[in-house]
Amino acid sequence: MTAAPYLIALALLEQGGQRAMPLQGKSLPEPVPADGDPGDVGRQQALELLVRVWQRSEGGALRRAAGEHSLLLLELPIEALQETLPAIKARWIATGDNMALLQQLRELAGGLWTLGLERREPLCFRRLQ
Repeated sequence: MTAAPYLIALALLEQGGQRAMPLQGKSLPEPVPADGDPGDVGRQQALELLVRVWQRSEGGALRRAAGEHSLLLLELPIEALQETLPAIKARWIATGDNMALLQQLRELAGGLWTLGLERREPLCFRRLQ
């Protein structure tokens, strides 16, 4: 992982029979600790992404495309953001292969999390292995 990684929040959704993967990201001053999570920066990126997804709902009904893995955060080097991630995104939009997508993101990312909400609990990150 580079000294200044990038944190990406992404949503896997379907709208009108088409897959989409909106993204929201921010550079980090340092990598997320191996045993840590994206914390407040991750929550902020997820919130900004979800506002964009909410706005998108004006174009029609939205559906999560990957169940509990439909909202992800990943830490990756800036180079991957510019080169590798667009190709991964295009493959997923074309195929809808969620398992292949998750495997490719695991290989690419320094950290990969889902963001969940349990009843009467705060938002939490779950690291995907």
